[in-house]
Amino acid sequence: MDANDEIAPAVESILAAARERGGGGERLSVAARDLQAAFAAAEADDRVPVIAEVKPTSPTTDGERADDPVELAEQMVAGGAAALSVLTEPEHFGGSSENLRRVREAVDVPVLRKDFVLREEQLDAVAADVVLLIVRFLEEADTDDLPDLLEAARERGFQVLVEVHDAAELQQALDAGADIVGVNNRDLARLDVDLGTFERVAPDVPDDVTLIAESGIGTADDVTRMRQAGADGLLIGSAIMDGPVEANTARLTNAEGET
Repeated sequence: MDANDEIAPAVESILAAARERGGGGERLSVAARDLQAAFAAAEADDRVPVIAEVKPTSPTTDGERADDPVELAEQMVAGGAAALSVLTEPEHFGGSSENLRRVREAVDVPVLRKDFVLREEQLDAVAADVVLLIVRFLEEADTDDLPDLLEAARERGFQVLVEVHDAAELQQALDAGADIVGVNNRDLARLDVDLGTFERVAPDVPDDVTLIAESGIGTADDVTRMRQAGADGLLIGSAIMDGPVEANTARLTNAEGET
């Protein structure tokens, strides 16, 4: 790996913490809410399919939001979010499994567990509808590989969002059988954001794969740009959390109607 491709120190810290984190006490079996169906329902209602993220803080944002996660989640759903993402990583994002459990009990939309899963046992930490597997993190961690974790997650009933950043990672995701792929516009080496990342990767994603644009989406123009590039849905965190949550969610889920 080229030195320029080494992950940023802040990301390495997240990865180191993920390596040390344990799993749940027993194997989960989940009746997952269907993310693709939630996207289709949003489209039918003339809303942009948005996964709104309950994110108390992160290494790339300033400050921390201390609102009750359930209240934030309910505001996001009221604003038109098709699904939610809840951070469960505690050290760097202020998340917790308890936050996800409470949110999932309070809403009726699919809930993604946003964390950094490296080993099968970590899948059993908390029930969710969708779990995240990040190709780059699995490569760096050198633990369980993507096909094995994808299969293990599906055996438990989870849907799986496989996150990629470039064409090579996309091919790994497709070879493993991913049917929901997220393209992260944030570079884990430099932590900068380039919406062109999604535009470069999206053309190689098969039509039968649900495609999600992640990171850097904050305006109606950004929404339109990602949708025109092929995004079936958008994962949006900071632009929703920074300010009035329900209004921010409504602004972005209705963005296509404004252009």
